[in-house]
Amino acid sequence: MNGRVPKKYLFVVGAVLCTLLLGACAGQSSTTNTSAPTGPIKIGADASLTGDASDDGKAIKQGYELWADYVNHHGGLLGHQVQMIVYDDATRPEQATLNYQKLINVDKAAFVLGPFDDAFTVNGAQVAKKYGYAFVQGTGTSPGDFTHGLTNMFSVSLSASRYMASLVNYILSLPADMRPKTAAYVTSDDGFTSAQVTPVIPQLEAGGVKTVLNKIYPAENTDLNPIAAAVAASHADVAILGTSALSECVSYLKVFKTQRYNPKILIATSGPDQGSSFTQAVGGAKGAEGILVANGGWWPTIKTYQNADFVSAFTQKYGGTADDISSDTVQAFSVGQVLQQAVNQVQSLDNAKVISALHQGTFNSLQGPVKFTSDGQNQLALPYLFQWQNGSLIPVYPQGQAQANLEYPKPAWSS
Repeated sequence: MNGRVPKKYLFVVGAVLCTLLLGACAGQSSTTNTSAPTGPIKIGADASLTGDASDDGKAIKQGYELWADYVNHHGGLLGHQVQMIVYDDATRPEQATLNYQKLINVDKAAFVLGPFDDAFTVNGAQVAKKYGYAFVQGTGTSPGDFTHGLTNMFSVSLSASRYMASLVNYILSLPADMRPKTAAYVTSDDGFTSAQVTPVIPQLEAGGVKTVLNKIYPAENTDLNPIAAAVAASHADVAILGTSALSECVSYLKVFKTQRYNPKILIATSGPDQGSSFTQAVGGAKGAEGILVANGGWWPTIKTYQNADFVSAFTQKYGGTADDISSDTVQAFSVGQVLQQAVNQVQSLDNAKVISALHQGTFNSLQGPVKFTSDGQNQLALPYLFQWQNGSLIPVYPQGQAQANLEYPKPAWSS
């Protein structure tokens, strides 16, 4: 789940003026509807259904729709059916701002949930805070997201700065004669990717892994072939790729395969977590074999809250198998789960009461237990290491939760 949007989309354009006008017309006070609903409860979200981040956005929409279906088939929210409204931001943060304004002021949604990507998340949370709304989300996990004083924002997922802890622990657990000797690090300057990659460098260097390439490039860079070629030319035993989207990851892998560069460990921050979208893009299960991704705690057979029902509902609604499920879909469903538990605790649609419950309570989700710090991070989320093996993305570290041993060295590329 984890692609991130290039910074070229982060420039705020004139459409923001429309947002300000809309906000002025709607007034500055909280618009939270605390009265008992007479019909369905509207819950809104923004997602990138078109544009560069559409793969992630569509997966998030799937997660929200699955959650709403599940709630509606189990008695509704406070006894009322949920009507899910998802607007497309076309991978433009300024449109996300407009969408959340519309959801609150025009649609009169009882609650709003998070979009995809950090900039979109912060924009949405700021709109929600203005109107006294809670903002539960799953993909805004970069360290900078939690520095805006957004006491209404709650991230159900693992914070990005902790993603790679299991990779480091695995490498340093290897006997000295088996441990990789060199590593190459490349990442965009996007907050989500760099927060994962840069902390790893001094930790592995302290363990005797020499850095042979360390490159940070602008997130708006669209030609990754020269950078991928530099990684291949380094012949590093470990390649750690700070990719912000599936397309970026695929660009690297195509170059690596062409140049027959096959590191012992290959991990990317985004791309391998995208289920069948990833395997299809890399030529099937054989093309994905041995590739790693760090993520929060979910896999298809994990025994977490409502997971068996979630997996069954996904395959019935969208077809395919459990291995096709994107981490974005998991995160979105988890967002809905946590919101529902908070609403049930206070037995109210009052956002102020829900915000208080979210700050104080402990909740369950597909990704495991959830408890928020004062700045909205999930302090109970655990870092896992996942690897594609035989067409499935499975946990391989920590050992206590592993479904198989980590394939090390990575198998050679298939012809």
